Amino acid sequence: MMDIQRIGLIAGNGKFPFLFSRVARLHGIHVYVAAIRGETSPLLRPFVHEMRWFKVSQLRDGFAFFKNQNVRHVMMAGQVSQKNLFDPALQRDQEFAEFFAALQDRKADTIFGAVASLLKKNGLEVLDSTLLLNDFLAPQGTLTRRGPTQQELADLEFGRTIAKAMGGLDVGQTVVVKDKAIVAIEAMEGTDQCIRRGGRIAAEGAVVIKTSKPAQDSRFDVPVIGPRTLKHMTASRCSCLGIEAGKTIVIDRDRCVALANKAGIAMVSFP
Repeated sequence: MMDIQRIGLIAGNGKFPFLFSRVARLHGIHVYVAAIRGETSPLLRPFVHEMRWFKVSQLRDGFAFFKNQNVRHVMMAGQVSQKNLFDPALQRDQEFAEFFAALQDRKADTIFGAVASLLKKNGLEVLDSTLLLNDFLAPQGTLTRRGPTQQELADLEFGRTIAKAMGGLDVGQTVVVKDKAIVAIEAMEGTDQCIRRGGRIAAEGAVVIKTSKPAQDSRFDVPVIGPRTLKHMTASRCSCLGIEAGKTIVIDRDRCVALANKAGIAMVSFP
């Protein structure tokens, strides 16, 4: 790894920002967080060197914060809800409105790519989101006591093709399948709500598949699962989870496996 002593972190919601911040501290790296109001957990503060709060629309203020801290490298971790795009308060912000007006569309990759370009123009390099986290990438194979049934294997293979196709269109990374029927496809609501919606429709025994995009930019939107994923699957009576080996970050793997085993869910990491 390049010699980096300071990293700016644009932190969204969930546990991913905590995971990175803890590992960065072990490597002696100071983390300066641009926390997003309504997204970032305030509990992240003890794990980082400095943390400042910004609205989603305060792009320039966030860039200035990094530069004032002598930060030259930035990474993104955690989801930022795209529903913020429809917040009237954001649309009244002239600078943010102009930023969005210049976008070709409002798909995730388009937005993140535009933010990365703005960061570069401001002298800030966006780093790979998996930096320092190779040990947390899913290993290949069956991770739980129970392996998938023949029907679940068929659904995994079917769902993987659909998930890759949806990822190629930058729609989402997760699909829910039952008996080779597409029950739910992740859109703007995120993985957890996709699982809950699919579970309600399937009633029980649904298979959840989460993959990277065919042209995944590892600087942002890297597939992540964690205990929260398994809790939603358990509540939705899903039976199997398929993720992509070497490309999916698993937060607290032991806890995930324990939750899956308790619920009788098979966890499979495919190549």
